[in-house]
Amino acid sequence: MLLRAAWRRAAVAVTAAPGPKPAAPTRGLRLRVGDHAPQSAVTADTTAAPEAGPVLRPLYMDVQATTPLDPRVLDAMLPYLINYYGNPHSRTHAYGWESEAAMERARQQVASLIGADPREIIFTSGATESNNIAIKGVARFYRSRKKHLITTQTEHKCVLDSCRSLEAEGFQVTYLPVQKSGIIDLKELEAAIQPDTSLVSVMTVNNEIGVKQPIAEIGQICSSRKVYFHTDAAQAVGKIPLNVNDMKIDLMSISGHKIYGPKGVGAIYIRRRPRVRVEALQSGGGQERGMRSGTVPTPLVVGLGAACEVAQQEMEYDHKRISKLAERLIQNIMKSLPDVVMNGDPEHHYPGCINLSFAYVEGESLLMALKDVALSSGSACTSASLEPSYVLRAIGTDEDLAHSSIRFGIGRFTTEEEVDYTVEKCIQHVKRLREMSPLWEMVQDGIDLKSIKWTQH
Repeated sequence: MLLRAAWRRAAVAVTAAPGPKPAAPTRGLRLRVGDHAPQSAVTADTTAAPEAGPVLRPLYMDVQATTPLDPRVLDAMLPYLINYYGNPHSRTHAYGWESEAAMERARQQVASLIGADPREIIFTSGATESNNIAIKGVARFYRSRKKHLITTQTEHKCVLDSCRSLEAEGFQVTYLPVQKSGIIDLKELEAAIQPDTSLVSVMTVNNEIGVKQPIAEIGQICSSRKVYFHTDAAQAVGKIPLNVNDMKIDLMSISGHKIYGPKGVGAIYIRRRPRVRVEALQSGGGQERGMRSGTVPTPLVVGLGAACEVAQQEMEYDHKRISKLAERLIQNIMKSLPDVVMNGDPEHHYPGCINLSFAYVEGESLLMALKDVALSSGSACTSASLEPSYVLRAIGTDEDLAHSSIRFGIGRFTTEEEVDYTVEKCIQHVKRLREMSPLWEMVQDGIDLKSIKWTQH
């Protein structure tokens, strides 16, 4: 408590003190604005505390984990957090009607982005819930006739875990391998479809290596074989053009916080013609056409709708700008450092997700060294594990290279200066860590590490 009070006093002292302002934050570090310590009802201790300078924060280069809220999205949300607080399901008064109108406008904005009918959009708490509804919902509804599903080995954890739980219920699941590029073999997909296959689930853009799957071709195969096609498009919606009708997608998962919207909200697209039926996971008041009971959080869905509208307007501009920054980052790192490998297909790839392996450097060590840049060594959902990424293992990456991978995320608000600073620091620390590595020394002496037989002590 005393520490918290001291931080508050320090922040007040920094903002209120007369005289010259504190120096601007150093390049690559952002100033944390205001006092973020929670307020306490207990009176602060009055003893003097040593003055503290402004709190600096790292650069943000992890947009695959989450994105900052676009200020335009916040502007759209604020009225529904303060003045228009009615329950959108209240049908007897104006408070409910205005919230319902806002909810339906958001539904229209989401549908417009993916070329769907607004009635096909169901609001959820995020892509994890959407994936669960799609996979478990379809499988359970058609279980009397169809007991087989197909997915890939590089899907998001929530898709793989949903499939594992269905296996425990007696379903059969085929986990398709991917090629070295990270893309599935369409012939293998066709061969895997059985007469009792109910669903194929393949993600649009991979969250770790940024690889784009051939979604339109997969949709065509599934349509011709009368199998439903679900895609987890959390990393793709609003970033690359998607049309559910042209691509023959039957179910699609969408996340708010991956497209500069609020956390805690998402959506699932469920086709109406031909109609896809799902068994609801949640029991309750039957909201969202009975597929997702629970009061729809108006401010959050308004934010999701606004984020989709902004993404639709700025998609082309954002993509060009992000592609340019990504190229700058990759070229500058690769021309200055040898033995750097880009994971995933360089052609069929979303440019804002760059996964590089730095040979002879431990990825965790590099992350710790790059403490003034917020980066990741893979999925945020599995980043607590020291095991190498299952996605990198699936594309055949050597275990040592998988351990040395770093994911760089470039988004709408990433600047050229931030990219240059990240490149500069990355090169500096990789060189330093390699100088400390006996493996790097052996490679420089011309020793082939694969030919060595290591013994345990």
